[in-house]
Amino acid sequence: MRIVYIDVDSLRPDHLGCYGYDRATSPHIDQVADEGRIYTNYYVSDAPCLPSRTAFFSGRFGIHTGAIGHAGTNADIRPRGTARGHANRGKYRTLPTILQQNDHDTAFISPFPQRHGAWHVIDGFEEWIDTGGSGTERAEVVYPHAEEWLQENASEEDWYLHVNFWDPHTPYDTPQSFGNPFADDPAANWLTEEMLQEQYESYGPHSAQDPHHGYLTGEGADDLERTPDEIADLDDFDRWVDGYDVGIKYVDEYIGQFIDLLKGEGIYEETMIIVSADHGENLGELNVYGDHQTADDITCNVPLIVKGPGVEPGVDDDLHYHVDFSATLADFVDAEIPSGWDGQSFLNSLSEGESDGREFLVTGQGAWACQRGVRWNNWFLLRTYHDGWREFDPVELYDLSADPHETENVAQSHVEIAERGMALLNRWIGQRGLNAALGKDGGNPEGPRALIDPLFEVVQEGGSVYLQGNLGTYATRLRNTGREEHAAKLEKTEGIVEQDPAEYLH
Repeated sequence: MRIVYIDVDSLRPDHLGCYGYDRATSPHIDQVADEGRIYTNYYVSDAPCLPSRTAFFSGRFGIHTGAIGHAGTNADIRPRGTARGHANRGKYRTLPTILQQNDHDTAFISPFPQRHGAWHVIDGFEEWIDTGGSGTERAEVVYPHAEEWLQENASEEDWYLHVNFWDPHTPYDTPQSFGNPFADDPAANWLTEEMLQEQYESYGPHSAQDPHHGYLTGEGADDLERTPDEIADLDDFDRWVDGYDVGIKYVDEYIGQFIDLLKGEGIYEETMIIVSADHGENLGELNVYGDHQTADDITCNVPLIVKGPGVEPGVDDDLHYHVDFSATLADFVDAEIPSGWDGQSFLNSLSEGESDGREFLVTGQGAWACQRGVRWNNWFLLRTYHDGWREFDPVELYDLSADPHETENVAQSHVEIAERGMALLNRWIGQRGLNAALGKDGGNPEGPRALIDPLFEVVQEGGSVYLQGNLGTYATRLRNTGREEHAAKLEKTEGIVEQDPAEYLH
């Protein structure tokens, strides 16, 4: 099987035409979707970048690998202890290793291992091409590497090519010569002036008044053409969303070139094409602009579009993890799914169009806030342990059918539903702990710290590395901009959310 996996960093599904977006951001991705299968409730188990790709390639949840952040103790996969052999060929082998063992050539075109020191994601790739920009390179830099690889290898029968594009990721630096195709096309109107004013008076890294990382560190706003210095009004909001959407439009042009190349090589019809992402991108939701700092629906729900021979076209609305797709790919090429994986194949959906989803999903974030989320039916519950220096209640509940942009926390008005979400979360955490103790699914009792929840290790280390050392600087900014009460709160709590969920709900 020939497989092309197009991995677009920070790509959220609801900004693609094939997922119902009213802006023409993605005509070439939409073409793939028209011929393939779309998954509407597909979630990364762990966000953002490093935890997500670690989970995908390893087939294991972050609570088992320990890789849930971008720095500190839990940015690396935990040692396997006595279970470690001379090479990773056992129950914890990676997806690329499985494909390689199944006679597929494997290649990875991405700066990601260098960007985050995530060397473990290379495991199983025979070729790794670092595109050299540490995630700042645009599609015109990435695509020629993919083009050259395909021209050299297209005639081979079995290969897996994973290509990583970055254009929808901040700093939204699409070439100015590309213009703004959406200048006369207003952004979505879910954000009201009243909501924006509340956000502006609030606080947090990448919040409305502080949308650039430099506000946290004392360096100030980035000098960028496509993003305003702050989100003070709805015109600023439109400009910010335009920057993101233009990035999608730009990378979509190169995906179109991908399609043309596959057709030119005569292999388009017999190639599996996958379009997905490592996480989404909050564009004002939960007062996060241009980042992915939470375990919420916007950050963790990503597109999955699959087209190719043996794929049943259509739409799948069931709940799936991205680690489940790792298992599905292994299953698709008739490889054995390792017993040390958390992922469960949904091949019956991909190949037969049958319902094959999970009852509920749990998401995690440990790089900014320390949170877990629960998705079931149309509900999303967010449990916060460390708030990442922003205004989060210990428990938040959102009705995604009525409120997809998470504007109203209804936990205290829907206590029974919130308690149901908490029960599902506790059930999930308990089962993962038992698996770790017994060596089932992704658990490994042979490794050090195997029974310790890595999320609480991050809390113990002081929270996100992006925050550490910046409390005084950011508190000064808050005071200088009239937000003294927020500065005092941060200095007192340092982001720890100590209130008991039961106390909050009742």
